[in-house]
Amino acid sequence: MTEITVAALQLAFSADIDANIANVSRLVREAHGQGAQVILPPELFEGEYFCRVEDEGLFANASPVGEHKAVLAMQALAEALKVWIPTSFFEADGPHHYNSLAMIGPDGEVRGVYRKSHIPDGPGYEEKFYFRPGNTGFKVWDGPSAKLGVGVCWDQWYPETARAMMLMGAELLFYPTAIGSEPHDTSLDTARLWRRAMVGHAVSNVVPVIAANRVGTEHGQTFYGTSFITDERGDILAELDREEEGVIVATLDLDRVKRHRAAFGFFRDRRPELYGRLVQDI
Repeated sequence: MTEITVAALQLAFSADIDANIANVSRLVREAHGQGAQVILPPELFEGEYFCRVEDEGLFANASPVGEHKAVLAMQALAEALKVWIPTSFFEADGPHHYNSLAMIGPDGEVRGVYRKSHIPDGPGYEEKFYFRPGNTGFKVWDGPSAKLGVGVCWDQWYPETARAMMLMGAELLFYPTAIGSEPHDTSLDTARLWRRAMVGHAVSNVVPVIAANRVGTEHGQTFYGTSFITDERGDILAELDREEEGVIVATLDLDRVKRHRAAFGFFRDRRPELYGRLVQDI
């Protein structure tokens, strides 16, 4: 039996990058203490979720992957603990800016960078002002005993993202997120939709899903947490509520997952010759 232990972190963030890194590091160590081999912090944990407003001064917070304070800190921590840490960060690449993720291996090396493919734009989530659409394509990495696929926040609403990573060989899907209240409609609570979308990816791809969100209120915007880990059946193995900070950990039987995926036949019965409409503009 091939097993892997994974973790998701949930916590609130401030404008103090050093304090945020320290808090994430503390929870990474806690997850490692529970046996986690791959540990997922939330999206853009370097600070408050700044995309609620359009402020050109905030571009100064972006850095190249080799210089970003959050990435450097997670590299040192990953090497010390011998764990994998998918690390979300605000990336500067020359004149361009991306919502990116550095996949950091247990040797502390960045194994590659994924740039968020789908960029949202709406009240409180005005990411198109800050980020270019990613130019890396979807990415899958050879992790500990399993291939790791990662989508970032808005990517998680797209079944195409999950299916593409699965066709690239992913055996686990990770989604770091920053999502909460909708300033334009206080009656709209997307927490259950957010979870259902990813549970749907788990079921239709027969794959475990690990999702990490932030909590707390930032300038009137409340993030609803509810981070979770689901197995390949879509059953919740571990979860956090809407307010608590902490770590969730689950151990997954990859051999069982592989058997279940084969038995369902979803990939056997695909008809890609019929799917041309999916790649055409509306």
